[in-house]
Parts: sequence; structure tokens; C-alpha cells
Amino acid sequence: MTWLITGGAGYIGAHVARAMVAAGERVVVLDDRSSGIVDRLPDAVTLVEGSASDRALLDRVLADHAVSGVVHLAAKKQVGESVEKPLLYYRENVAGLAVLLEAVVAAGVPRFLFSSSAAVYGVPDVDLITEETPCLPINPYGETKLTGEWLVRATGKAHGLSTACLRYFNVAGAAAPELADTGVFNIVPMMFERLTRGEAPRIFGDDYPTPDGTCVRDYIHVADLADAHLAVARRLDGAGAGDLTLNVGRGEGVSVRELAEVIGEVTGGHGPEPVVEPRRAGDAPTAVASSARITEELGWAARRSVREMVESAWEGWCLRHPEARS
Repeated sequence: MTWLITGGAGYIGAHVARAMVAAGERVVVLDDRSSGIVDRLPDAVTLVEGSASDRALLDRVLADHAVSGVVHLAAKKQVGESVEKPLLYYRENVAGLAVLLEAVVAAGVPRFLFSSSAAVYGVPDVDLITEETPCLPINPYGETKLTGEWLVRATGKAHGLSTACLRYFNVAGAAAPELADTGVFNIVPMMFERLTRGEAPRIFGDDYPTPDGTCVRDYIHVADLADAHLAVARRLDGAGAGDLTLNVGRGEGVSVRELAEVIGEVTGGHGPEPVVEPRRAGDAPTAVASSARITEELGWAARRSVREMVESAWEGWCLRHPEARS
């Protein structure tokens, strides 16, 4: 088996690439380096620089490397930016996906794993989000991920591909310090950044209908997420794989205040206490995955704790920001 991972030099992509190489799979990474860091990749990976929407390049890569499955991670993924630039997001995340699928079909590649998101659900008013929870995205990013799912499933049905759409919840942590997330768009690095500057971490709203009034979320360690990709890839390689749509989370809720407390402990307790600011528009009180289906289908379950996520993320943060330890 040879797997092509688009966006494989990114934060999640590099973890997936390493997990697949460690499991004995041959991996080719296609990355335009807009946010990817090639030093994250193991030596066994073949790197091709370029866009996942470049049809001529895709045709060459799929043929030259005899690719037998694709893991599509390359995408624009910032919610706020998607509101400001919806045309960019639809062009990159939907039109680009269509080009990739056309190349996959033309090359006869039989397996396709799509990186989706819990953003497809919007703000459901349920305790646990199952794969049957209605999808009502509230921003262009979530819309493009849901549209991408439709396109992947329709292509699989029409052309006989085995497909999977993985709906990630909140990803954090690192398998090694050098693989840590370099962006400051998610809650853990955002809190790290403020603590490093001597500023108070922010909590947006403490009057939600939750046990401590702050939003409750499901956090998944990126190494567990990579293991889930490997499990799904192996299912797609088997007989009767068909189509899968799976949540990937821990199935446990952690409030923002609880997360801030863990971050305070891990970082040594230095720095100001969190401050409460007004609610942000569109934040659901609770967003926790039901992980029952992926466990039933694949025998996979998340193994790492929230504390392990924060500890590993902190090591990666301090590798790039040594002043944070002072």
C-alpha cells in the first residue's frame, strides 16, 4: 500500500504520516508548504511540493508512486477567516477537493479518507453528538467541510471508492515537541501565548448552562487522532469497506475553566488567573462527541488524557518559546 497524504507536513498531517510509516505503510506527502514544516516528516516519507488542486501534478504523483489510497488533509481551516473570505474557502476546500477526486477517479485509486470537522454540526443542543445529529454548520468553514463530505460520498458511490469522513473534535497535544502546533488559533496555544506574555488567559463567557458556567468541549490528543487515521486506512484496505462517517473524540467533556486549571498546573502555576470576557457569537454551551461508532466499527478509542495533551503541547511551546519557562 502507498498512501498519499495531502497537507502531510502540517500539524495533524505530520502525525498521521509518522503513524503510518511506523506501521509499515509507504507514504507520499503532497504539501504546498503554506503552513507545513517539512522537518516534521520522517526520512522514509517521499515529499512532493505543490498544491493538492494542481491536476497535472496530481496525475503525475498518483501514477509515479502507484498510490493506492489518499488521506486528504490539505484545507483552509480558520473559522474567522472563512467568514471574511468565503470565496477563498469554497475555492480551496470544495473546488480543490473536486479536482483531487477527479484525479483519484482517473487514476483508479480505490480508497479516499477525508478530513472533516465537528464544525459540520454547528451548535447542536444535545449532550452527546452522534453521527446522526443533524448537520447545521454556522460558518463557511463548516459548510465547506459538510459539502466536502457530500462530494466524497457521492464520488465513492458513483465510482466504487471506499471512503471515510472523519469528524474531528478539538485537537491538541503533540507526539514529540518538534511536532507541536505552531499556530495560535486553538485554545491551548492561545492560553500559552498569553501566559508567556504575562497576560491573563481569557474565558469567553461563564454563564452557560453547564456545571461551572463555561463552555464544555471534547479534546482529542493529536497522536490518538493519528492512530484513528491508521485504523480507518486499514479498514478501507479491507473487503466491504464501503463508506464510513465517524466522530473522532474522547467522548468526555472538559469545561474551559477546567482546561485553564490544568494549563495553570502544567505551566507551573505562574501567571495571572483567567479573566472572563463576554460570550463569543456561535459558541455552543456543550460540544462532546459520542465515540461509540468508531469503537464499534474499528475497536479504536482515545487513550491519552487532557493532562497529557497539555503537557506535550507545553513542551512543544517551550521548544519554540524558551522564555515561557522563566
